[in-house]
Amino acid sequence: MKVVVGMSGGIDSSVAAYLLKKQGYEVEGVTMLIWRSDSPYPAPVSANSCYCKDKSKDLERIDRICSQLGIKHTVIDCSDAFERDVLEIFRSEYISGRTPNPCVLCNSRVKFGTMLDRVSELVDFDFFATGHYARILHDESGRYELLKARDGKKDQSYFLSRLSQEQLSRTLFPLGEYTKSEIRSIDEELGFHEKGSAESQDFYGGDYSELLMLKSRKGKIMLDDGTPLGEHDGYWHFTIGQRKGLGIAYPEPLYVTRIIAETNTVIVSVASNSVFHGLDALDVVFVSEDYFDGRPYTVKIRSTDKGTESHVERTQSGFSVAFSSPVRGVAPGQSAVVYDGDRVIASGIIDRA
Repeated sequence: MKVVVGMSGGIDSSVAAYLLKKQGYEVEGVTMLIWRSDSPYPAPVSANSCYCKDKSKDLERIDRICSQLGIKHTVIDCSDAFERDVLEIFRSEYISGRTPNPCVLCNSRVKFGTMLDRVSELVDFDFFATGHYARILHDESGRYELLKARDGKKDQSYFLSRLSQEQLSRTLFPLGEYTKSEIRSIDEELGFHEKGSAESQDFYGGDYSELLMLKSRKGKIMLDDGTPLGEHDGYWHFTIGQRKGLGIAYPEPLYVTRIIAETNTVIVSVASNSVFHGLDALDVVFVSEDYFDGRPYTVKIRSTDKGTESHVERTQSGFSVAFSSPVRGVAPGQSAVVYDGDRVIASGIIDRA
């Protein structure tokens, strides 16, 4: 059986290709390019990111690793899809005062979507694999379940939570049962990368606000009771839950609790007034199950969140969450991911805290 492996040049995807070949699969590497030469979006100041103008060093490294493994390597241009399905949505959401997650968008729409469609035109393959830390289980009912990785610190199921059943059915995550330290050890033994090599973690190497291409505009920072506290250069420089960088002297720590794009206003609150008791989510993808049965679930509102025990109910347009304990930083535009233990039950876009 043939597996196409998405290769970024990093440790994880390189070892994923090695492990699959070791398991007896016929393996080919594929890399997507997402920079468009005539793009209106600015190039990041740092090259250590997914969205980068010059990928020549990465491609050289990937070619070397593929040669060492004895596998073919294909480069696919997905820059048009990335600009349409990630950058434009990212910009639109931020300008609306929301906080989108570009990696969630990219995985479901581009990496596991457009790129695979274009690879299918060139290569016949059975499965697509990546170096993500997550697991897939094909249960007795025939459904494909998405599970957290064995390594809880590296688990990336949150970023993959919008993959459809069709996408999961053709996907392999060979690193799901490994820890990051184990993968690094394998990489060192194979000599793919120098010991202690740094890896790209962000999608854009710079200030996100650069992608919005907006001119600075003075606005007000106000306490939630209407008291003016200061000024800012644009609401898009702030996110819900932000505490640092507010530029305000106040007796207590302040947190951003609301962004009003229409009036260019940022609302802040003291700690006791900056928590939320629930949320409403729209645009839902049901993953391991397609219902909620009243049991306690765990809900994550960001990738680094440990999760909060919650009661979740399906609504006409999505689902609603009631947290068992107050949560800070519930940001509209981010993904709310519902877990039952290790299983990803559903993923929705936060509409209202």
